[in-house]
Amino acid sequence: MKYFVNVNGRPLEVEIVDRAGKLVVSIDGEIADFSYEEVDNDGQVALVMDERGYAISVAGKRNDYHVTLAGHAYAVEIEDERERAAHAAERERSKGGGVVKSVMPGVVVELCVAKGDVVAAGQPLLILEAMKMQNEIGAPSEGRVKSIFCSAGEAVSAGGKLIELEALEE
Repeated sequence: MKYFVNVNGRPLEVEIVDRAGKLVVSIDGEIADFSYEEVDNDGQVALVMDERGYAISVAGKRNDYHVTLAGHAYAVEIEDERERAAHAAERERSKGGGVVKSVMPGVVVELCVAKGDVVAAGQPLLILEAMKMQNEIGAPSEGRVKSIFCSAGEAVSAGGKLIELEALEE
């Protein structure tokens, strides 16, 4: 498994491979020869690397840790390959752009925007009536209204295109 680690702002690529029951770790392509043992359940770890011993204290949660080694503090962030891909997709979506589709069949009651309007994330794009309830359909991210595929009074199906947003120029 490949991990993308950031230590005090310094990016590292760490790969862990199981070879015949032994974990082989490489850091930025170089094999790291080390062993470790958890000393207690409070984040204390004994690490031996290149025949030198270290006492490490680890605190934090899931992907965001604070590590203390020989009195020096380090902020450590860790992402695996799947998390990195998901975060990249999330960052891409947050830039704006894309087609907003109807999540249910209904009738467009009101359009709240016009072509060319700049919208903020969450801003109402239109009101959709479905099952006798009016639902406000908001912008998933900021952007500019590129196209409108429906009009007030028009029935739309689930998955039907409603509005297309384009990313704002930076």
